[in-house]
Amino acid sequence: MELALSTPALLFSTASLLLLGFTNRFTATAKVIRDLHAEYRVNPTSLNNIVLIEQIRSLQFRVLLIRNMQFLGVSSLFVSILCMIAIYLEYQVTAGWLFGIALFMQAGALAISVFEITISIEALKIELSDMEHVLGHQSTVKRLRDVMSWIDRRKKQGKSSES
Repeated sequence: MELALSTPALLFSTASLLLLGFTNRFTATAKVIRDLHAEYRVNPTSLNNIVLIEQIRSLQFRVLLIRNMQFLGVSSLFVSILCMIAIYLEYQVTAGWLFGIALFMQAGALAISVFEITISIEALKIELSDMEHVLGHQSTVKRLRDVMSWIDRRKKQGKSSES
């Protein structure tokens, strides 16, 4: 198979759009983290902080995933450039391998993106947990609150038995 210079150039448009989307995700996620952190600092002892802490944990992991998506997208562009150089220098076998690597890098970025979207959906479920009575099911946060109140009761029982 012989590659033309225009073949790896096709990856530039897709990678550019992907990177734009990933950057928008990163910006939005960073804003949410800052807002949640500010909310936590206002009232650090509130029971609602369970929700905030879980959200921030999830967001931290999502930022890591977005960073990896961006890394793979940029690397894909770089490898595409190397592929074009190999085509220009008439190293077709090397160009073929480089093109394949660039494609796999973009596929990896997309796979991480799908994973990050599923985590985002879980975060939205946590956010909607205060509507569980309307939604008709017990949320993850409700279960966390139940565990926390059980721990508090156990601590109080331990203190009263010591005195």
